[in-house]
Amino acid sequence: MTRNKTQQNNADVEAFLSTVLPAHKAEDARRLDRLFQEVSGFAPRMWGASIIGYGRYCYVYDSVRQGDLLATGFAPRKAAFSIYILPGYTDFSSILDRLGKHRIGKSCLYVAKLADIDLGVLARLIRAGLDDLDQRWPVHPV
Repeated sequence: MTRNKTQQNNADVEAFLSTVLPAHKAEDARRLDRLFQEVSGFAPRMWGASIIGYGRYCYVYDSVRQGDLLATGFAPRKAAFSIYILPGYTDFSSILDRLGKHRIGKSCLYVAKLADIDLGVLARLIRAGLDDLDQRWPVHPV
């Protein structure tokens, strides 16, 4: 059985955050870290080289494929923040409509800078995504 490419590891989150450039993106990354910790109640952990995750869940599909993934989190990418809060089971368009400037992928939200969005709405979206995920796969602290 193949493992997921992105695995939780013991890398230091603060050390990773100190490498984020430019300075305004690093400041936004620290604000996101505080928000995710507050909303999720979970300590941050590194997943792969550049994803900060909060909580985890174990899945088992009918195909017998199984693994562990971060429950929620983000990665400060060059062009935008990749925010992992959309498990893909529920339509969150009513919340997304109030978020501000963003793009969405299959299970990811892309935000260029935090000044473009309403952080209160993002907090509601994080909580809604975690609650939705927990109904299908129990979410655990790391």
